[in-house]
Amino acid sequence: MTKYIFVTGGVVSGLGKGIVAASLGRLLKLRGYKVAAQKFDPYMNIDPGTMNPTQHGEVFVTHDGAETDLDLGHYERFIDENLTKFSNLTSGKVYWSVLNKERNGEYLGQTVQIIPHVTNEIKSFIRKNAEVTGADVVITEIGGTIGDIESQPFLEAIRQFSTDVGRKNCLFIHVVLVPYISGSDEYKSKPAQHSTKELQAMGINPDVIITRSDGDCGESIRKKIALFCSVKEDCVIANTTVDCLYEVPMMLHANGLDRVVCRELGLKNKCDFAPWKKMIKDIHSRKGVTTVAIVGKYVSLHDSYLSIVEALNHASYECHTFVQIKWVDSEELNASNIAQTLEGVQGILVPGGFGTRGTEGMIEACRYAREHNIPYFGICLGMQIAVIEYARNVAHITDATSGEFKRGGSHVIDLMPDQNGKRLGGTMRLGAYPCHIAEGTQMARAYGSTLIEERHRHRYEFNNEYRQKLTDAGLVISGTSPDGVIVETVEVEGNSFFIGVQFHPEFTSRPNHAGPLFREFVAAAKSADRRK
Repeated sequence: MTKYIFVTGGVVSGLGKGIVAASLGRLLKLRGYKVAAQKFDPYMNIDPGTMNPTQHGEVFVTHDGAETDLDLGHYERFIDENLTKFSNLTSGKVYWSVLNKERNGEYLGQTVQIIPHVTNEIKSFIRKNAEVTGADVVITEIGGTIGDIESQPFLEAIRQFSTDVGRKNCLFIHVVLVPYISGSDEYKSKPAQHSTKELQAMGINPDVIITRSDGDCGESIRKKIALFCSVKEDCVIANTTVDCLYEVPMMLHANGLDRVVCRELGLKNKCDFAPWKKMIKDIHSRKGVTTVAIVGKYVSLHDSYLSIVEALNHASYECHTFVQIKWVDSEELNASNIAQTLEGVQGILVPGGFGTRGTEGMIEACRYAREHNIPYFGICLGMQIAVIEYARNVAHITDATSGEFKRGGSHVIDLMPDQNGKRLGGTMRLGAYPCHIAEGTQMARAYGSTLIEERHRHRYEFNNEYRQKLTDAGLVISGTSPDGVIVETVEVEGNSFFIGVQFHPEFTSRPNHAGPLFREFVAAAKSADRRK
C-alpha cells in the first residue's frame, strides 16, 4: 500500500519545508522506492502562472504543462522524477473545482460546505497523485505556516486522510524554527512548542519534528521539544545550515531522518548513498571562478530565476569551476554603460520574462555578447531578444521588434496564431514539446542528438515571414518543431557559444546530470579568458 508523508511548518515561513520534503524524497529513492511529491499552496490563485515573479518567485513548468510553485523544481532536482499537474494544488483550484461541480449539479442538491466537499476534493487530489505516478511513497508539503486561516482546509483534509488510509500508512513531519538569542547565548524551544500545540489542536499529532536553526541547537533542546510535544526523542531531528543545498539529504540522514521515517512507516532501512556522495565530492572539488551575467528584469528577487541559478550550479559541478553570478538589471542597461557594467563577465545569459520593460537593455547585452564573442545564452524571451538584435544590427531591419513590445514596427517575433483572443491563465504553449535539431550545429554538439524534448512557456514565437531574410543574413535556425514550422532555436556562427532557445532547459537540469546547454555554456564561459 502507498505510504503518505505530510510536511507542515510553523513559527515563520521560509524554513525550508520544500528542501526537507525534497531531501527526504531523495533519501527514500536511494532506498529503492518510487517517490512522488506534491505541494499544497493556500493562496486563491488557480496557479502561480499570472503572478509577478518578484512576488512569488519563478513559475516552474512540469512535463505535462502545469504552471506550478517553485518548490516543485526542488522536488524534481532532488528526486529526479518528472512531476505532473497533480503535483501542485492551490485553494483557488480547489474552490474552482468544487463550485464548477455545484453548478453542474454533481452534489445533487446538497448544501456545499468546507467539510466534506472541499476536504474531499483535497483528499481526492492526494489519491490521484498516487494513482497517476504509481508511487510507493507520496510526500505532500502544506504551504504557509500553522495558524494561517487559508491553510485550515488542507490541514483538516490531511487529518481526515490519515484516518482514511490508516495511521500506519501515514506520517506527519512538522518543521519548526528554533531561534538563537544572542543576548542570552541560547536556543529557545518555546516557538516550536507553541507551533506544535497549535497543530495538535487541529487533530494532527506530528510523528517527526525537524528543528531549523543555523547551528546545532543541542541535545537538551531536542529532548525538551520531544517531552513537551509528545514525540519520541529520536524523532526530533536537527536541520542545520550547510554550505551546499545538495548536502541537506546527507545531513538529515546523519541526523537520523530517513531511519526514523522508515521505522515509523515499516519501510526497509537499506540504501546506497555512494552516487550522491560522489556528487557532493565533485561539488567540493571545483576550482577557479567563472563569472556569468544574468541580464533580466526581475533581478530584485533572485528566486525569480531559481531553476536557472541551479542549472548553472549543476553545470559548474561538471565543468569543475565555481560559477559567480553577476546580477544585471536590464532596465538600467544601455549603450553608454554596458561596457563598464559587463566588464569582466565571461558569459551572458538573458532569461525569460514578459512585457516590454527592460527589453532594450537585454538587446544591448545581446549585441555586446555577439560583437565581443562573449558566450551568449538566451532562454525563451532571451531567444526572442537575440532574433530582434540580429534583425536590427545584422539583417538591417532597423525597426525590428516583438508584437508583445509594440504595435508598430517589423514584428520578427509575434503572437502564435493559436494564441489570439485567449485569456491569460494557463493558456500559453506549456509543457514538453519535441524539437528537431539540425546536424553540425552548436545545439547538435551540446545534445548529441537530432531529436530532443524540452518544456515550453510562451505565447510569442519567431515570425516565419522574416525567416528567409534573417537566414540570408547569416542567422542559423538550428532547431524547429518536427514539421519545421515553429522555430525553436537560433545560433550565430563564428561565435564560441551563441544560442537562443524558445524552451526552458533549466527545468530538466539535475545536480547529478546537468542540462546539456548549461554545461556547454559554462564550459565556453570558463575558457573565454584563454581565447582573448
